[in-house]
Amino acid sequence: MSTDGDIKQVAPSHTQSFCYLLEIQLAEGHADSGTIAFQTPEESPAVREPSSLLQFHFCSELLESMPREAGLDFLQHMKFRRIKQGERIIRQGEKGSFFYLILQGTCVLNVEKNNLLYNVGQLGPGEAAGESLLLNDEPQKAHVDAEADMDVLSMSREEYEALSAENPDIRNFLSAVLTRRLGYSKVTGERTIGKYTVTEKIGQGGSSIIYKGIHSMLSMPVAIKMLKHEMAMDPDFLEIFRNEAKTIAQLNHPNIVKVYDIEELYHTVFIIMEYLNGTLLKNMLSDKQKLSISQVVDITMRVCYGLEYAHNHGIIHQDINPRNIFIQPDGQVKIIDFGLAIQRGGVDSNFLFPGTIYYISPEQLKGEPVDERADIYSLGITLYEMITGKRPFPGCHMKTIVDWHLHEEIPDSRITMKDLPDELHAFLKRTIRKDPSERYRNVTEALKELYPLAERLGVNAQPCFCKQNKMIGMFLMYQEEEQLALKRFIEEFSRNVSGTGAVLRITQFDDK
Repeated sequence: MSTDGDIKQVAPSHTQSFCYLLEIQLAEGHADSGTIAFQTPEESPAVREPSSLLQFHFCSELLESMPREAGLDFLQHMKFRRIKQGERIIRQGEKGSFFYLILQGTCVLNVEKNNLLYNVGQLGPGEAAGESLLLNDEPQKAHVDAEADMDVLSMSREEYEALSAENPDIRNFLSAVLTRRLGYSKVTGERTIGKYTVTEKIGQGGSSIIYKGIHSMLSMPVAIKMLKHEMAMDPDFLEIFRNEAKTIAQLNHPNIVKVYDIEELYHTVFIIMEYLNGTLLKNMLSDKQKLSISQVVDITMRVCYGLEYAHNHGIIHQDINPRNIFIQPDGQVKIIDFGLAIQRGGVDSNFLFPGTIYYISPEQLKGEPVDERADIYSLGITLYEMITGKRPFPGCHMKTIVDWHLHEEIPDSRITMKDLPDELHAFLKRTIRKDPSERYRNVTEALKELYPLAERLGVNAQPCFCKQNKMIGMFLMYQEEEQLALKRFIEEFSRNVSGTGAVLRITQFDDK
């Protein structure tokens, strides 16, 4: 690919975080006699003398996923190219070597079928073309043809991979590209993750993006959690994310979110989970929604039941807080996000502060081995916030928060809630003891403190392990001469099915 110019300088723009000022040094013999792409109004002559220097004010939301310094580094390493109207820069069926960011001009996406071209979209300034080569090795699914003269930045896949290895923040360009493709694909068939079709983006955290999706065959709604590429391309963090999926997959409790599947595609990992209707406890508290004592006790006990089950399986959540407690419309409570889960007695060496700093236990801060009592402490901080509407420490400065967790005692919640029941006050005080030995030994012991109060309030938070028979229908079409071989296969299949506890029923039909 010929290069028509080099990036001479890249500077941040003051308009948006994803906008940059670019100076392009044209190659010899490519002097430009038109107007420059970026200039102030007072410097806006209709025609100017031929110049070898171009300026652009370039904005692309695809770069918003990167810190400023990473965005500058990324653009600085790209090459400038001028494309004439009608030129084909990407060919359908070929894997391609370069991807492009469009500075100015437009191009069209044309799908070729039976020697006919079908226009399926248009790309303009700030958008990317051919970026799929960064996500997979599949051939391009459409031609990309210049609809007008274009100025673009380009980079090869090899150059991108080398650059992102040096600067991991640049990897999140892939997350932005994939999110754009999953959210709105101009070429059909690109919104799928394995057996699942993405319908919309529903959330985003520090390390992941959450989509709503649907099982393509069963029409079952699911939540799809995608690990951002900055972490996904880090082998250590990738293993943590895989472990989260494996951890939750082995848990089956009404108060813990269910994991159905794991998919590894596009240089990242997707955890397929049950789709939950409702809201986070954090949102309820942010809306200043007043929770009754009955609601507080109900939510607390349901979280306790989920934790009790996880702890009995040797798993410590490590990050109990209002962001990870989901409230469904019927009042059911689900613990979500086991991304920092660890085995009982373990020490998390991958994070300076595992868990959210506002809810973290003293032993986690000290880097000591953790057990059930770390989750009990975090639940206590969460309970205080449910009761009072605020956290138990002043300000948001990290040193102040850390000092409070290590040394300060909880304020008397009955100052702000004079009608707080004695049982709930005692429960709260004991959960947030600084010394783990002074807290409840386990969640089962903590629950016993709440049983009398729950009974008096008429709260029944006992989880229901309701079992429901489900049925899958299959149709097997065969010729008469295949019957004997199929009979043996079905007998073996039936034995395998029986081993799972399921029952196989076979009905014969004549196809007439």
